[in-house]
Amino acid sequence: MRKALICFYGMLTIVQTASAQALKLLPSNPHYFLYQNKPLVIVGSGEHYGSVINTAFNYEKYLQTLHTDGLNTTRLFMGAYYEKPGAFGIEHNTLAPDEQTLLLPWQKTQDKYDLGKWNGAYFKRLHDFMLKAAQNGVIVEVNLFSAYYGSGWAYHPFNGNNNVNGTPKDLPANKVNTLENGSILNFQKQYVVKLVDALNEFDNFYFEIQNEPWADNKDTVLIGNDYASKDELKQPGNFWKNTLEVTAKNSMLWQKKVTQWIVGEENKLKNKHLISQNIANFGQPVFTLDPDISIYTFHYAKPDAVRINYGLNKVIGFNETGFVGKEDITYRRQAWRFMMSGGGLFGHLDYSFSTGHEDGTDDANNAPGGGSVSLRKSFKVLKNFIQALDLSTLKPDDSFIDHVVEAFAYSMKTSRSYVIYIEPMLSKPAKIKLLVPKGNYIEEWTDVSTGEKISTGKLRCNSTVTLLETASGNNDKVLKLTRVL
Repeated sequence: MRKALICFYGMLTIVQTASAQALKLLPSNPHYFLYQNKPLVIVGSGEHYGSVINTAFNYEKYLQTLHTDGLNTTRLFMGAYYEKPGAFGIEHNTLAPDEQTLLLPWQKTQDKYDLGKWNGAYFKRLHDFMLKAAQNGVIVEVNLFSAYYGSGWAYHPFNGNNNVNGTPKDLPANKVNTLENGSILNFQKQYVVKLVDALNEFDNFYFEIQNEPWADNKDTVLIGNDYASKDELKQPGNFWKNTLEVTAKNSMLWQKKVTQWIVGEENKLKNKHLISQNIANFGQPVFTLDPDISIYTFHYAKPDAVRINYGLNKVIGFNETGFVGKEDITYRRQAWRFMMSGGGLFGHLDYSFSTGHEDGTDDANNAPGGGSVSLRKSFKVLKNFIQALDLSTLKPDDSFIDHVVEAFAYSMKTSRSYVIYIEPMLSKPAKIKLLVPKGNYIEEWTDVSTGEKISTGKLRCNSTVTLLETASGNNDKVLKLTRVL
């Protein structure tokens, strides 16, 4: 009994300590975070969002794996949306448990949910998950809602066919997450308020309003590939990859209402949490600004998602990858390009995590994306590299690069350092023409896939134009050039 009490009070201390050091935007540079009074970048590689609602999934082992891998975030769907086995071609889908292992926030009577009664087992599991995440240094994206992707709406609790509360039974999926959803709106509010209350003691998370709102309510504003014919774009699976789809106005109005529910309830409570809005695939200018939003996220994001929104002075995040094969190099490069463009958050959707493989070793998972132990090691290199820079002054900057030959380059600088990420085009050395002030520098080259130092030395710049050459080989590299005062 004594040991149990010690354990309980130890866990309570962890939560209370975190409460005084909430996840915030870094005041001196709000493109990054402040957590437990330290500047922070968020980089992760996590399972398909079902850690809590799937009782067969061992989240304790999963969170320990993230900690061991040196990563610090996971995405979590809260129960308003889940999937059926086989959805989106995912063979081992943690977001698609069977009926015996599905755990949602509401009690179920026979075969129907009662949206007015909370499921104590769910909230107990949620509380323990959040506590274990805090203990492992994991920041949780608490995703409240999701698009239903048309036919997926049929089996969800808010659908009147699946509850005893009289919500609409024939409502189209694209009306559910809008203000035109009848009595569903009130139950959505109760759900949000309940989760806000249940999570308030924790500080290792932020809210995201809705996953992929454009999937149900969209306007297509741009064809992404001007060289593709209309017939090519109409081929199954091609259209969404070649268009820019923005969230429709009726969805944006509903999202504003959800934000008001969060803020209104937290105004009564001790702790305040950041709120994220999922904007689009690929990248676009954020077109509706809400002062209560601190994080803007994109899926399958290009560096332009950061560049065109950098002036917002908020965190720009890339929180879902996929649909470009399984090779590690693809997702590693996506991460480096995005973070070296000024992004503050990167989350890879890692299909090597599945039920029974909570250590991220499911290399045989048939799914539309990648994930592996080796990939997570390279993400750790990225996280640690960016984290070690002076985040208070770090910003994207290419003014100190005149030209790069034989490579693609992404560059940033701090008050003392110049940083260049290099993707060689060929196996021969890349040449960099630098425009940096005269002086003495420490020149450090790192292999981004392994984290190993390629070389470290001193560099004397005797003029404002300096020529550098990378080591040979087609492995991606990053240069840190630090002025010696």
